[in-house]
Amino acid sequence: MLSIEHGADGKVVVAGRLDAAQAAAAQTFLDGVDGTVTLDCSGLEYISSAGLGVLLKTQKRLLAANGKLRLTGLKPHIVDIFTYSGFDQLFEIVAA
Repeated sequence: MLSIEHGADGKVVVAGRLDAAQAAAAQTFLDGVDGTVTLDCSGLEYISSAGLGVLLKTQKRLLAANGKLRLTGLKPHIVDIFTYSGFDQLFEIVAA
């Protein structure tokens, strides 16, 4: 299951599993954000290649409009996924 919503501090908060089953819902939500968006991933337990694709598509769209997707609160095993895939070079990853 995935939860994605606007947090009280202006961040977008994601929790649960961002996998193929949840990718469409996550993409629909993220298609509605603009500017520089901080994605709080402290509750993210799992991300699949489909989830990485959602983040990449969102990043490309935001960069084209002079914004970006900033990731924060990544758990060590999620950081490993970003590092192994090279996605750590595509996103600003901020320590929680």
